[in-house]
Amino acid sequence: MNHTASPPMAESAFNPLWFAQASHGLDEAGRTLLQAAADWAGPILLDLTGSTGEPLDSHCAQVAVILAGLGVDAQTRASALLAVTPAPGPEVKQDPVQKAFGTEVMTLVRGSRALYRLGSITGQAKDQTGGGDQKEMKRKMLLAMAADLRIVMMRLASRLQSLRWYRQSKTVCPVEFARETLELYTPLANRLGIWQVKWEMEDLAFRFLNPEVYKNIASQLEDKRVERETLISQVRDQLLAALKRENIVAEVSGRPKHIFSIWNKMRNKHLDFEQLFDLRALRVIVDDERSCYHTLAVVHSLWTPVPEEFDDYISRPKPNGYRSLHTVIADAQGRCYEIQIRTRDMHQFAEYGMAAHWRYKEAGAQGGQQTADGEDDRKIAWMRQLLAWDREASTSNAPDPGPQPESSKDAAVEPVLEASSSKKPVPSRPLKAQDDEHIYVLTPQARVIELPVGATPVDFAYYLHTDLGHRCRGARVDGHMVPLSTRLLTGQTVEIVAAKSGGPSRDWLNTQLGFLASPRSRSKVRAWFNAIELQQRISQGQTMVEKELQRLGRTAVNLEQMAQQLGFAKADDLYIAVAKDEFSLRQVDALFREDTQEEEPIQRVFDAARESVSKTGKSGVLVVGVDSLMTQLARCCRPAPPDLIAGFVTRGRGVSIHRADCKSYHELAERQPERAISVDWGDTGDTQYPVDLAIEAQEHPNLLRDLSEVFARLRLNVTGINTLSRRSLTRMIFTIEVRDGEQIQKALAALNELSGVSARRYAS
Repeated sequence: MNHTASPPMAESAFNPLWFAQASHGLDEAGRTLLQAAADWAGPILLDLTGSTGEPLDSHCAQVAVILAGLGVDAQTRASALLAVTPAPGPEVKQDPVQKAFGTEVMTLVRGSRALYRLGSITGQAKDQTGGGDQKEMKRKMLLAMAADLRIVMMRLASRLQSLRWYRQSKTVCPVEFARETLELYTPLANRLGIWQVKWEMEDLAFRFLNPEVYKNIASQLEDKRVERETLISQVRDQLLAALKRENIVAEVSGRPKHIFSIWNKMRNKHLDFEQLFDLRALRVIVDDERSCYHTLAVVHSLWTPVPEEFDDYISRPKPNGYRSLHTVIADAQGRCYEIQIRTRDMHQFAEYGMAAHWRYKEAGAQGGQQTADGEDDRKIAWMRQLLAWDREASTSNAPDPGPQPESSKDAAVEPVLEASSSKKPVPSRPLKAQDDEHIYVLTPQARVIELPVGATPVDFAYYLHTDLGHRCRGARVDGHMVPLSTRLLTGQTVEIVAAKSGGPSRDWLNTQLGFLASPRSRSKVRAWFNAIELQQRISQGQTMVEKELQRLGRTAVNLEQMAQQLGFAKADDLYIAVAKDEFSLRQVDALFREDTQEEEPIQRVFDAARESVSKTGKSGVLVVGVDSLMTQLARCCRPAPPDLIAGFVTRGRGVSIHRADCKSYHELAERQPERAISVDWGDTGDTQYPVDLAIEAQEHPNLLRDLSEVFARLRLNVTGINTLSRRSLTRMIFTIEVRDGEQIQKALAALNELSGVSARRYAS
């Protein structure tokens, strides 16, 4: 928060009437701490104003009152007074606040100052980073910056007080300020279950953004706020008495609808004001489902139900699992009330489970369509439960509140009328709001970027744009130059210093040097170097091919056409194969020989003239201890040199040769062990052996072409294809002919380099 000098004030905002309100519910030690904080901050803040123009002592004093209404502890209220005091310079080793008030208060003060700074940075950006994703990112960042959830509550209370001041002082509220409240702060308060703050911030922000609509709706509400609360209280008392006569144990709460909610419902559901039935609403919580329907009968016996305004979400739950009974009734004067009836389990699920209130309220016209991050949901649900426990404990243990100053009557938090007998204890653990997996940093334009914990400026640059990451040469964090291996923290503003051209350093891939924390960034660096290496191979291979053509006196040849004649899709594929020593330049020489009998087999993609086991029947297998015994390669596993092999004597077909790990062979040998026989490879020469390769791939139009190009490039003969497609997945078995296991491994490696392709040796 910015500080500027203001005219001297007549008296301090920290007067006895204020202290009675701000210390409400505290014990003697808490009151002492709050008074000490007021004595410390009062003289410092007396002549200062905030960026809104509000006197700072008045601002933080009223923030403490709001926090008292939420039932927070003394440390939080004291920190709210100290957070707006100017922070000491970097030359001061220990903040005087820490020395005077201790570590816990200092942690809250530092966190609150960081959020004020974040609000100042994002507030200066003129809506250049809008969009739902950015709004949600800013909410997450706000939570992540708060080491303690109480810091977020202080920030929300501060924003509410600023809105109140704009209204009370009749100062024009900036449109950006009101819009940011609706987009960032009210959804956050909604998620944390701080309903009172949410409702009032929504109404005040809406009043500044749409004053004419606000006044129009306000004029149509036939009752004043106090009268509406009185009516709801009367209906609640009447219902409680009737339920007690029926021996139904229930909790009944109610509140009138606030203006922003009325407008939002009219807009999203395209309703006129007269069509709204839930301007006054009550909720009844009972023990079991049977009591739900019993309560419904009691309600309909007391008042007149409105036709077609009843929903049984217990027997027919909503798609998100929400369960409750909804009915609308009218009293004798024709005033309508919406009543929701549910069990405690249903209420817990609706508040903290998949059907949490914020999911469908924030979804707008889409209703319950909105989805959210599961881990974030669990954290928010836990925070909301802790806040609920704090509020219940404060309500049950605190004495009656003292009088309120006249100026704050209209701004008082709208009460929620409750009748409850069960109270939960206040948890002793701190209200943490940290995200252990992500950090949130800002661009110079105040755009929020989500990065993994441990991310560096190089990760940040690659997130913004791949080319910016390649050209990254330096970084400024909060205006200061830092090493590229610096770990970023939530809330920092990062600016990248980039060269006009160039690429990444190989050092960035060294995990021990710590330049990159994100797998996404590392993959982009690898892709850059792979592309460079590929280009180098193409250049190297092209030079080798051109030298060979010069030697042959064929410099005028069409290289693309020649590559296709040699079995490659394009010339670059030929160059790569030559550079990787996967293709012999002697075949280029053979291509241009005048003898057509020699040209033909070289030009063919699949060489049918090679000696094949399937054609000659000669497997090259030696049967130990037996001469000239007929052998055949088993089709179940299709062995090829240098596979470990085993033989099985068949009836009338000689010895069947299997791979030693073949399941079929082991089953045969187990049933008839006397037929198992030792075998080994003999002189196989250039004999070609059929081998099955199993391929799984995502189906796309050029899949078969890509696979065929691999076999053509490796000069492998394909003798059979079996394919099966299901949905978008294709399964194929290619039967190819190879000389030895090395060719099999090369084929598998080349196939697995294709995008979305998985290849392995097949055995039935």
